[in-house]
Amino acid sequence: MKVAVLFGGTSAERDVSIASGAQVIRALRSAGHEAIAIDTVSGVLGPQEERKLLEWNVAETPPAADGRSGAPATSVLALTGLPELRSADVVFIALHGGAGEDGTLQAALDLCAIPYTGSGHAASAIAMDKDISKRLFRSAGIPTADWLMAPVDAGEAGRMLGFPLVVKPNKQGSTVGLAVVREEQSLDAAIRQALEFDDEVMLERFVPGREFTVGVLDGEPLSVGEIIPRHGEIFDYASKYQKGGATEVFPANLPAELANRARELARRAHHALKLAGHSRVDFRMDRAGELWCLEANTSPGMTATSLLPQSGQAAGIRFPQLCERICLLAIEQHQRARRPG
Repeated sequence: MKVAVLFGGTSAERDVSIASGAQVIRALRSAGHEAIAIDTVSGVLGPQEERKLLEWNVAETPPAADGRSGAPATSVLALTGLPELRSADVVFIALHGGAGEDGTLQAALDLCAIPYTGSGHAASAIAMDKDISKRLFRSAGIPTADWLMAPVDAGEAGRMLGFPLVVKPNKQGSTVGLAVVREEQSLDAAIRQALEFDDEVMLERFVPGREFTVGVLDGEPLSVGEIIPRHGEIFDYASKYQKGGATEVFPANLPAELANRARELARRAHHALKLAGHSRVDFRMDRAGELWCLEANTSPGMTATSLLPQSGQAAGIRFPQLCERICLLAIEQHQRARRPG
């Protein structure tokens, strides 16, 4: 199988994407497949550039916002014209955030009839928009914490959501631009910070308690994992990508009933947003044992120690086989979509 691996880009999650792309390429090659490395900023990489890629480390803070678009420096239309991409059996999208995750790239690949991993353009756009996702979760009976969209008066936010509350860009991942606000006077500054990464900002009720995640593959949930940040209450950018930032336990230490509940809610969230291929669904569990869905990620981190691969590993799926299955699912989905009738 010939796989074009797209990664990099210019979104605030560029570093994370490069790390994902490097390990996906290595995993696919170890499984006997041909993998072509394509950074959407610089194009197809040669051997020397690839060697640098495989040594990439994620910085402690995300790159500066790039005017909110997150679009590749190489235009999406130019990208789809690359011979290396058009000749591939499938495109593995290892881009996070921006045009690589919000449906823009997916729509261009659809127009060119190029098969790609993950969800389609509409589902990708919906899942990227936290406000729309939460509305669909509510309609499907999936518990999700109350929220408001800025601009909002600090007093009203306090009355409706209470303090502390969470402020985050509406269409970003990796907790980029996220802050936990504990008092009214800090709210405006947190909103301004979030606006550096997106033109819409969400305020969400903070759920104290434990954090869990569930990988989903081909519509079925994998193992439940617990994330225990070592520095603070939330799984922020530094906790996610710096060594020792958090302890990740797969499978989670949960009673069978709660683990099954998390897996079922993840399955329902995946289907409520009409996702395809693979995803990762994140939860908070309050002190009463109630699970609250935070979001579904259509292009989750894909290093061997990222959460989705760990969820797969705990379910008996090794990382190279997970990457391979994601590619095969994409090819099958593309073939089904193109059958007449």
